[in-house]
Parts: sequence; structure tokens; C-alpha cells
Amino acid sequence: MRPAFVVLAAAALLADASCADAKELAVPAGQGTLAGAIASAEPGDVLRLGPGDYNGSVLVDKTISVVGDGSARVVGPGSGTVISITAGGARIEGLVVTGSGNRLDELDSGIAIAKGADGVQVISNRVEGNLIGVDVQGGKDALVRGNQIANRVDIHPSERGSGLYVWNAPGLVAEDNTVRGGRDGIFVSSSHRAVYRNNRFYDLRFAFHSMYANNIEVTGNVSEGNELGFAFMYSNVVIARDNLSRGDQTHGLFLNSVNKAVVERNAVRDGGEKCLFIYNANRNRIADNVFEGCELGVHFTAGSEGNVLTGNAFIGNQTQVKNVGTRWFEWSDKGRGNYWSDHVAFDIDGDGIADAPYRPNDTIDLVTWRQPMAKLLLGSPAVQLIRWSQSRFPGLLPGGVIDSHPLTHPGDAGPRLSREASLP
Repeated sequence: MRPAFVVLAAAALLADASCADAKELAVPAGQGTLAGAIASAEPGDVLRLGPGDYNGSVLVDKTISVVGDGSARVVGPGSGTVISITAGGARIEGLVVTGSGNRLDELDSGIAIAKGADGVQVISNRVEGNLIGVDVQGGKDALVRGNQIANRVDIHPSERGSGLYVWNAPGLVAEDNTVRGGRDGIFVSSSHRAVYRNNRFYDLRFAFHSMYANNIEVTGNVSEGNELGFAFMYSNVVIARDNLSRGDQTHGLFLNSVNKAVVERNAVRDGGEKCLFIYNANRNRIADNVFEGCELGVHFTAGSEGNVLTGNAFIGNQTQVKNVGTRWFEWSDKGRGNYWSDHVAFDIDGDGIADAPYRPNDTIDLVTWRQPMAKLLLGSPAVQLIRWSQSRFPGLLPGGVIDSHPLTHPGDAGPRLSREASLP
């Protein structure tokens, strides 16, 4: 034990000595000045950049800080990555970073964190006009905070890059960033144990898009005016909480092969096609959300089982539920169901639970979903008779969703209605 103690003590002394020798160096704008300052810097040094342009591309291969006050621009040559980081513990803060290349196969980025560069911090930068904004490719425990990212939109949508691209970067915290333009706001692939919170997304394909990402938290984010809000795919143990999707065109929340997730206190407002899509997703808890103003409140399909839906408010959707199947699914939990704005029922005992269950779909719905041309017959007496009969004798229904304890007031569906007033 004594030799190990001696080694640790010596390492601590060396670290203290390194910190004591660290310097803050002013780096003037100009041709090659930043690369030269990095080459001559020692670990722990702070390079302070002044107003003006600095040439990229540069490689940060030492544990140093490169800091500006928002007026220093690191400008790439239009190829490759502008700032590449291979040293753990490096910090990039307060810079304008622009001028990457446009090759997705090379992951051309404004700022890139390489595998092995652990504990890197990217804070309060403006990352503008690049293919990919910030690329985290294997660096662990990175912090990406408070950045303004605006990617290129002058190229074909399929060739654009994401604001934050994450691969195999456990321990990442991405918070308080704003992303505009490009492809996806945040794209996560094969990266687990991370936190994505309080980010804002505008003018994108997907605001947040994760694939093969387990044990992640996505909280307090806002997606507005994008094609799709929050998409989770092929992932387990996801927490999606307190997010807002407003005015997104196709989906607010999208769950594809997601298991053991907690999806709660989110709000989807003024959406397009579908507020919520559940496909082959199992054993998830979907509670206390608001789904309002979509063509379809929830599309539930592909054998999804074991899901709990309770305390949600489905308000003013053209069709509340689409479930093409013959099995019954109970959407209430421990005597508490969901609020359905189109459910007309009494509450004689005043307990907030409707006295009649809610069944959103009948046989005619199933027929028209499978054979859209059958909609031409919806006004016929025969169809009206079938619907009347099934409403009086539910045993004739072939299966589907039933909420045995529907709520009578949207305010009983959870706390999100009051908190939304504080969202931008």
C-alpha cells in the first residue's frame, strides 16, 4: 500500500505544480496566431482571444482553455473541421466558430471532440454556418452548454448536418443550447447515459433524434416549428419529461421500439399529423401529458404491450386514438384514466371520474382505416345503425382501447397546464 500512496502523492504534487505554472496568454487576431499559441502553450494555460478573425483549422491537443468574449472568430477554410479537440479537459468558450467543410462522410464540424478527449467543455459559443455544429465522437463526460448553433441551410436537406451529433459519448451533458437550421437539432447514435435538458430547437427536420441510446434523460426542451419534435428509437430506460412540442408538422412525440421509458409532463400543442406515435414500444409509462390540436391524438400500433397511459389530456384532436387491432388495451391505472375532450359522460358522485368508460374507436373506424374508400359510406343509414348498436351494446366491439376511468376535467390530468405559461 505504501508505494501506491507515494505514487498518488507525487501525482498530486505534480498536478499542483502544473496548475501553479499555468498562465493566461493574450493571443492577437491574425494569420496563424492561434495555432502558434496552441503549439507553445503548456497544460493548464488559458489562451485569451481578442476581437477579430483567427485562422482554422486548429487542433487542440493539450489540456488548455481557448476563451473569447464573443468577438473572436475562428474561421475555417471551408474544408474539414474548424476546431478539433483530442486532449481531455480542454475548454472552448465564448468564440464564434464558422467555416467547416461540407462532407458528411468526414463529419466536417465547427467543433469536434475526439475519442479519448474526456471531460471537454464547450460553453457559450456561436457555432454558425457549419455542416455539423458540435460533434462528440467518443469523448466521455463532455459538457456542451449555452451554445448558439446555426447550421448551413443552403444545401439539400439530406446533405445537412445536425446541430449536436453524439456517438458513444457516455456522461455527456448538453444543456441550454439553441439550435436552428440544419438537419436534426440533436442526433444521438449508440450513446448511453447522458442528459439533454433545457435546449431549444427551431427550423429543423427532427428537434431531438436518438437511436440505440439507453439510460438517457431528455427534460425541459422546447421544439417549435420543426418537422418532428422528439423521436426515440431502439432504446431502453428513457426519461422524457417536461418537454414542449409546439407547431411541429408530423409528430410531437415518437416512440419506435422503446422499452421501459417514462414519458411524463410533456405537452404537444398545435401539432400536425400525430401528437403521439407508439410503434412496437413496450412497458412504458406515459403519464400526465397534454396532447392537443393534432389530426390524430395518438397512433398506437405494432403489438405494443404493457404500456401504462394515465393522467393524460387529449384535447381537440380530430381523431383521439387510432388503434388498428382486435385486442383490448386498458388505458387507466389504479382507477385513474385520462381526459378526453370528446367524451360526453356524467359524474354523479363528483369524484372527477366519468361514470361511463371511454371507447374511442368502433368497427367502422377499423374498416375505414383499412379501406379508406369506405369513408364514402359513412353517411349511410346502415353505417349509422351499426354505430348506434355498438354504442348501446359494447360487447359487439371487436377490441381496441378502453379507458375505464376517464377524467372529467383537463386540470385533473396533471400539472403541465399551469407550467406551460412559463415556457417560451
